[in-house]
Amino acid sequence: MKAIVYERTGDPSVLQLVDRPLPEPGAGEVLVRIVFSGVNPTDWKARRQWPLPAGWQTPGQDGAGIIEAVGAGVAQDLIGERVWIWEAAWQRPWGTAAEYTVVPVRQVVRLGDASFELGASLGIPFLTAHRCLTAGEYLPDSLRPGALSDHAVLVQGGAGAVGNAAIQLAAWADACVIATVSSAEKAQLAAAAGASFVINYREQDVVAEVRKVAPDGVHGIVEVAAASNAATDVQLLHPGGVVCVYADDGGDEVTLPIRPLMAPNARWQFVLVYTLPKAAKGQAVMDVAAAAAQGGIRVGEEAGLPLHRYPLSAAAAAHQAVEDAVVGKVLISAAD
Repeated sequence: MKAIVYERTGDPSVLQLVDRPLPEPGAGEVLVRIVFSGVNPTDWKARRQWPLPAGWQTPGQDGAGIIEAVGAGVAQDLIGERVWIWEAAWQRPWGTAAEYTVVPVRQVVRLGDASFELGASLGIPFLTAHRCLTAGEYLPDSLRPGALSDHAVLVQGGAGAVGNAAIQLAAWADACVIATVSSAEKAQLAAAAGASFVINYREQDVVAEVRKVAPDGVHGIVEVAAASNAATDVQLLHPGGVVCVYADDGGDEVTLPIRPLMAPNARWQFVLVYTLPKAAKGQAVMDVAAAAAQGGIRVGEEAGLPLHRYPLSAAAAAHQAVEDAVVGKVLISAAD
């Protein structure tokens, strides 16, 4: 089989297309024929700096495909099932940028009739967004239609992959969704994703515009650039509100005023999907699967998430596109 492998950390040039023996699923594992592998910022960050305990790594946490074989202890009736994969390469050498991969059965989810493109886009972005929408004291523990009714949510950076996922999930759960963007083109994408109100932070006063929509503040902020936006976020929290920080765009340190955050009992929650509490991650997987099954989340230009497809042989270019912050979702096609 063909697989992308790197044996040392570095820039995209370390990614090599190689022939590998078809892996056999071990106990509790399944063999998946990959149709699409999703590429996320975590993939290029891992490629540049994470250690390689096995001496090699196939990148790709997310993917979608068909189960071809199962290991001991796994139900045979899963063979032939269309699935999406989450967290394939976390502390494991077998990622999804290959024609086949092996993954623990608990990390595959039935895809049903949804597209493989959607399946490969779900893992890291949507699980991260789910945590950001459920981690606050006054936010629900799970998402479903109606779960966020009477809630206002601010998504900082609504045209990014996690921002798009947060808008879609919050809209599916009936929140009032406000998104910030940096251009008119990105505003169209955020609106297509389901944002009720979109603010161009380069041209508008974010605090003033949000207060027009949510005079009492927002219950949750999904934050991509905490260092840049902290002063704004402090002014916009509803009593008991939470800022969920999932990235360090714009700086790696945050300065916060104590008193203005004490009075509303505000919370700052930092989010990394790999180390989420087990129960929270399990709930996220279930809720994201339900949203996909119900048509509550989509991909493509019409959903505010343009797709960029690359063949397996162009994995380095796919990684470079994500590293260059291309707008939309990058997918690697592992099948003809």
